[in-house]
Amino acid sequence: MEHMMQRAVCLLSGGLDSCVAAYKAKEKQYEIYPLTFQYGQRHAKEINAARTIASTLTPQKHVILELNLKQLGGSALFDDVSSLPHHDLQDIGQEIPSTYVPGRNTIFLSVALAYAETLDAAAVYIGATATDYSGYPDCRPEYFKAFQRLADLATKQGIQGKPITIYTPLLHLTKGEIIQQGLRLQAPLHQTWSCYSGEEKACGTCDACLLRLKGFTEAGVPDPIAYETFPKWYKY
Repeated sequence: MEHMMQRAVCLLSGGLDSCVAAYKAKEKQYEIYPLTFQYGQRHAKEINAARTIASTLTPQKHVILELNLKQLGGSALFDDVSSLPHHDLQDIGQEIPSTYVPGRNTIFLSVALAYAETLDAAAVYIGATATDYSGYPDCRPEYFKAFQRLADLATKQGIQGKPITIYTPLLHLTKGEIIQQGLRLQAPLHQTWSCYSGEEKACGTCDACLLRLKGFTEAGVPDPIAYETFPKWYKY
């Protein structure tokens, strides 16, 4: 019974991975405290998706924090839509992409850690994955090991022997495996948003769309959201 009352801060972007990670926390019977950042994204689709997903988690409270990293720049996510990367599927992850936001996971995890400590929470969940898309330096296993060490050193809870655990339940899964986990957990994948554009339908051509569609193909199920177009290799 005591474990059921433990709290977890879940970083919730509105995307597929963070949705499934939050549902993994729910499966472990944590009290869920979703945390979403309005960090200067070009559109509100992700934030709206995060709100909808959060409501399905029966959260104690959903915090949407404004932290405008656009003021610092350094990422195509803050620029005009024409600057967004469009690669062939096999070329994605070969280099650090222009959508990399300098320091994003470190900033988000630091805030999540602070929030977790105010709640006396036991855990922080983040939906990072290193398997399909290794282009981001702050999605590597060694990064999260280092951040856990930091969390243990930098918090009152860590010093007092109640360390806050940083959970990355999707880190070594492929996108197809993440989708299969989401289906098993009955996560609302149809409410998630991955596309870099904020149009009515997902574009079907940006890197995020290609990785998502590849995942659904691997999982053997159609993607439930609407697209403007599909790559030739998508079979649904």
